[in-house]
Amino acid sequence: MRFEYSFNADKNLLAIIEQWQAWLLNERRFSEHTLDGYSRDLACFLQEILSKPVSIDDLQNLEVRDFRRFIAKRSAENIEKSSLCREISAIKNFYKWLKRENLAKNSAISVISTPRKPKVAPKALDVDDSFDVLIEAKNMALNEWQGLRDRAILTLLYGCGLRISEALNLNIGDINEKSDSLRIKGKGNKERIVPLLPIIWKNIEAYLQKCPYNLKTGDPLFLGARGERITARVVQRQVQKLRLYLGLPDTFTPHALRHSFATQLLEQGTDLRSLQELLGHSSLITTQRYTEVKTETLQKEYHKAHPFENKNQ
Repeated sequence: MRFEYSFNADKNLLAIIEQWQAWLLNERRFSEHTLDGYSRDLACFLQEILSKPVSIDDLQNLEVRDFRRFIAKRSAENIEKSSLCREISAIKNFYKWLKRENLAKNSAISVISTPRKPKVAPKALDVDDSFDVLIEAKNMALNEWQGLRDRAILTLLYGCGLRISEALNLNIGDINEKSDSLRIKGKGNKERIVPLLPIIWKNIEAYLQKCPYNLKTGDPLFLGARGERITARVVQRQVQKLRLYLGLPDTFTPHALRHSFATQLLEQGTDLRSLQELLGHSSLITTQRYTEVKTETLQKEYHKAHPFENKNQ
């Protein structure tokens, strides 16, 4: 096993941990990076929870107060909430696996809740970067039809504010050259109508004309290389190539195009209620996050433009 940490565990528990690591890697298909993080988090927990080497019986006998003491100690060390959340997730994963394998069971861990992560304002691209993404998208794929497919997908995310799953779930017949709107089934099977600009169908049509597969009504609109419905992971990989090529920040993901759609509409005066409907948010509170982005943008523009910022005092 590549991931070698100093686990505060007895010989029996060390062997069990190796089995858990192998399960994460081979059956759950965790990346090496994620497995490394989970192993490190479990090592930290075992180091803190007892001074002596921990046994499987010790893990079964830990009480709620023991877990809470660990969380309190880690919090006092001023680690980020996201890191603490990951540590708790790793510990819960280990206990869940122990129960599944009939090796140990401890109901106390189910009482422990994960700290809430602070809400982060959505990250959006500016208009120029958004258009650069759409222009270059067709050049990142292995062949022309896949490049046109990627551009069509990203145009839908940016032009309609769709979630990646909503775009990839579209079928032939859901949209055509006469469409001026699109019916989308979003989270919780909630339907909404979003307007369509001509450029959106134009890019979809360009893809369909080059697509090597014979598509009929009801078939998936966007296909992978083997003719199956394309997965979000494929789109994410292409966006990563775009990010590196265009020198965009790490926050640029497919979802960032949805954020860009919302932020740029808000900056142009779209009211929150209308934006809520376009995005398919069930709560206006979710939509209000975009006002934080707008305020941040206004502050930057203010400091850039105001004479006080440019005058030597």
